[in-house]
Amino acid sequence: MGFRASLSRVLITAGLFGLIAGGTPALAIDTTAREALLVDYDTGAVLFEKNADTLMPPASMSKIMTAYLAFDRIKRGRLSLDDEIPISEKAWRKGGSKMFVEVNTRVKVEDILRGIIVQSGNDAAIALAEALEGSEAAFADAMTEKAHELGMMDTTYRNATGWPDPDHRMTARDLVTLAIATIRDFPEFYPIYSETTYTYNKIKQGNRNPLLYKGIGADGLKTGHTNAAGYGLTASVKRAGRRLILVVNGLGSVRARTSESQSLIEWGFREFDNYNLLSVDEPVENADVWLGTAKTVPLVLKEDLLLTLPRSARKKMKVSVIVEEPVPAPIEKGQRVATLKIAAPEIEAIELPLFAGAGVERLGVLNRVMAAVGYLIWGAGG
Repeated sequence: MGFRASLSRVLITAGLFGLIAGGTPALAIDTTAREALLVDYDTGAVLFEKNADTLMPPASMSKIMTAYLAFDRIKRGRLSLDDEIPISEKAWRKGGSKMFVEVNTRVKVEDILRGIIVQSGNDAAIALAEALEGSEAAFADAMTEKAHELGMMDTTYRNATGWPDPDHRMTARDLVTLAIATIRDFPEFYPIYSETTYTYNKIKQGNRNPLLYKGIGADGLKTGHTNAAGYGLTASVKRAGRRLILVVNGLGSVRARTSESQSLIEWGFREFDNYNLLSVDEPVENADVWLGTAKTVPLVLKEDLLLTLPRSARKKMKVSVIVEEPVPAPIEKGQRVATLKIAAPEIEAIELPLFAGAGVERLGVLNRVMAAVGYLIWGAGG
């Protein structure tokens, strides 16, 4: 039988802080929004949340999925920006925000998308839905199906516009998921969300996203408003290589939507930063091997470790490697052999698997006997 001893090695005791692994850090910020969620795009770290999993009417923020389905079809070659789609009487008559398309005309998909994204046109959204799925109801089913594919399990769409319907519901967390998917999956189309004006049918309209005009790095995504929903915004702001995604809803006015959104975004950039803690190619530690052709095996992560960290508390972090040494041979490359633990005050501990960075074969019988005797006499350093 091999000799094993439990070992916890403290590798780093200062300089960085732990990952925000769900839940809001105990930092001073609040909002009058009924629902809110602020997330780091690259790490998925939750910086702030309030009723983030509560079902809510998303209003025109629903149109992010309407555009997503169109982008998806274009990317797969099933639709072209130059295709023209017909405008039905239903689309033309729809109330609320409008692109001002004319009934019984045909409009290019490129124009329709800007009508949806920049002008928030309900008429444009319905025309697109009818063109792609035959009816708005069928398109809403396709929206819901795609939402579930993306992991937005609490989302149900009943129309393409966000028009009030008791069964048309999303959560702030699902809207963040959708925003991230849009930016990630369609970099060629996403810049439309940053356009501040669009003119169609000689009518110029401005983008309703207030953060686009603040000079803070905002480049998307979509506002929403109904009496039941209040004023909402799904926003993306990129600054100095970092991107934050924000959803707020249930605010009482356009002014509150602007001020609360900007306040949360500025707080997120001010209080947090991203840190590259470990590289995938960088051994975290070497573990002793029992009866192997190599005395040690490197312990590695399977991907780079990028953490979103509160600036004010980063010196309090502790990172430990927990491994039972010596690790018995044979060891396959990629085999899980240890755990990386990150801990800090007021932060839930993070545990990440560590894997063998190289394979180690087992010694032959005679060499195993000699190695075992030597280990028992002199230990790992003998």
